[in-house]
Amino acid sequence: MVNIIWAGMILLGLIYAAVTGHAEAINKAVFEGAKNGVAVSFGLMSILIFWMGVMKIAEDAGVLDQLARLLGPFARWLFPSIPKDHPAFGYILSNMSANLLGLGNAATPMGIKAMQELQKLNPDPKTATPAMCTLLALNTASITLIPTTLIAIRMNYKSANPAEIVGTTLLATFIATGAAIVIDKWFQARDRRRG
Repeated sequence: MVNIIWAGMILLGLIYAAVTGHAEAINKAVFEGAKNGVAVSFGLMSILIFWMGVMKIAEDAGVLDQLARLLGPFARWLFPSIPKDHPAFGYILSNMSANLLGLGNAATPMGIKAMQELQKLNPDPKTATPAMCTLLALNTASITLIPTTLIAIRMNYKSANPAEIVGTTLLATFIATGAAIVIDKWFQARDRRRG
C-alpha cells in the first residue's frame, strides 16, 4: 500500500511539473538528490563501519557478554513468558545492546532473529504474543547512549558540534523507553485480568 502511495505522489509530481513547465526542475532535483544520497550514504557507512568494528572488538573482548549478563535479569522481567535458556533471549539481549550503542542497523538483524525465535513459541502464528509486542516496543523506543547514525548525519552536513545531541537523545530515549515499558506492562496486566 505504501508503495502505491509513493508511486502516486511521484506520478502526480511529474504530471504537475510537466503541466506547469517545470520539468527541468524535476530533472535537476533528481540528479541533486542522487548526488546527496550517495554523499550521505558514504558518510553514514564510515561511522557505522567504525562503530560496528568497535562492537566486534567489544564482542571479542567479552564486553557484550557482560552487558548481556547485566541486562539479563531486566530482560527476564520484561519477557517472563520466554523459557530461561531459549535462544530468543540471546538475540533479544544482543538487540538491546546494539540499540544502547546507537547501532540501529546492527540491531535490526538481531531483532528479526529474536522475532523468529519468539514465533516458534507462539501458539497462534497469526497473532503477536505479549513478548513480541514487548520486543517491538523496546526496539522502537530503545534507550540510546551514543546516537551514532545521527552523529554521522550531522558530521556529513558539517555540524559545528555533531555530538552535542548525545544528552538530549539520551533523555528522550530514556523517557520513550520508560513510557513503552509502562504501557506494555499495563496492557499485559489488563489482558491477564480479562483472561
